[in-house]
Amino acid sequence: MSSKEVKGLRWYDEEKLKIDRDINYGRPYQQCTMSVMDTIADPNISFDEKGICNYYYEYKKAEKEQVFKGNTGIQKLNDAVSKIKEAGKGKEYDCILGLSGGADSSYLAYLAKQHGLRPLVVHFDYGWNLELAVQNIEHIIKQLDFNLYTIVMDWEEMRSLQRSYYRSSVLDLDVPADHMIFGALYQTADKFGIKYILSGKNIVTEAVLPRAWNYNKFDLANLRDIHRKFENGSLKKLPALGVWQFGIYTAIKRIQTIELLNFVEYNKTEVKKLLSKELKWRDYGGKHYENIFTRFYQGYLLPVKFGIDKRKAHLSNLVFSGQMTREEALQELSHPPYDPSLVLNDLEYISKKLGFTVEEFVDLINQPNKRHEEFATDARERKLYWWLIKVISPATQLLRNLKIRN
Repeated sequence: MSSKEVKGLRWYDEEKLKIDRDINYGRPYQQCTMSVMDTIADPNISFDEKGICNYYYEYKKAEKEQVFKGNTGIQKLNDAVSKIKEAGKGKEYDCILGLSGGADSSYLAYLAKQHGLRPLVVHFDYGWNLELAVQNIEHIIKQLDFNLYTIVMDWEEMRSLQRSYYRSSVLDLDVPADHMIFGALYQTADKFGIKYILSGKNIVTEAVLPRAWNYNKFDLANLRDIHRKFENGSLKKLPALGVWQFGIYTAIKRIQTIELLNFVEYNKTEVKKLLSKELKWRDYGGKHYENIFTRFYQGYLLPVKFGIDKRKAHLSNLVFSGQMTREEALQELSHPPYDPSLVLNDLEYISKKLGFTVEEFVDLINQPNKRHEEFATDARERKLYWWLIKVISPATQLLRNLKIRN
């Protein structure tokens, strides 16, 4: 297949985006003098008198509050590990660890082994795995001698849900997968009586992300409305995670998430070298490119349809954390976000798997964009939930203190 054979197929053109005042929200183009963040598709970016964007200061604040190094980091890590082990006494597993085959979750598994944790390693198969990611998972499980628990999502329901998001023309096509993955994590933790979920989320490589570049992953009302309106679908088999389900898991069953990578020195380049040497891990290129769907969405669809090149956020994060220079980040951005020949192969594969012709798929990509807020939302439920938590938490803590004293 060649681009000439795909009528209406567009390509990313950053120079055109720089002078498009609509996508720059009426402002002239400007790029941060410290990072590679810019005004394209970001209504919330601002700059100080030196031309430094707000994301630098937001990153530094998050780093100061959530990243712990040296002796403090060691103590934080040891405390977290002790807490997890104590909660897991007498059980086969003391924590849940979601493994995608990417660097963050792979290193988290390595770290868990080094500290004597007994995780139930969970992998989510929703139909789009790259063979390389599968091989990484197999190597990690074998080398670390962990048990793998694979959750295979119901394909017909997942397919219908992803079709509805493509047809809706909303921004965040990762919502269906991210929503169900977290739902499955909590569901699995509850099933096995496990109180802690290990998260590969960390500040030094992924704190930076403009609010306009994604949507609330847990807005179940929004998800259901999009699914109903574009596929007439309903969720019966997928592990949905709405406000009240989340409340039951976290506030009542007290399942907690711990981000261990914020307690250690986490240099992405060095980590990849270690994983390659110790676990036979191989890099698949691109952050979150562990499956074909996400690779196409982040590498082609976001830049072309919405003007969003997420590499800018990922690279800027590494600049802010001292793992990359601005010049290196600019050099990386000088390359296309996605190999054109791979775009065409993935487009054909994804459209066929979702039940569209290539022509239908391209037509959907070219539809006017819609905002998630044009559909139903659980914003009122979330507001009520957090109000209840605010009211109930002090009373609950008082009862706990009385119980301890008695």
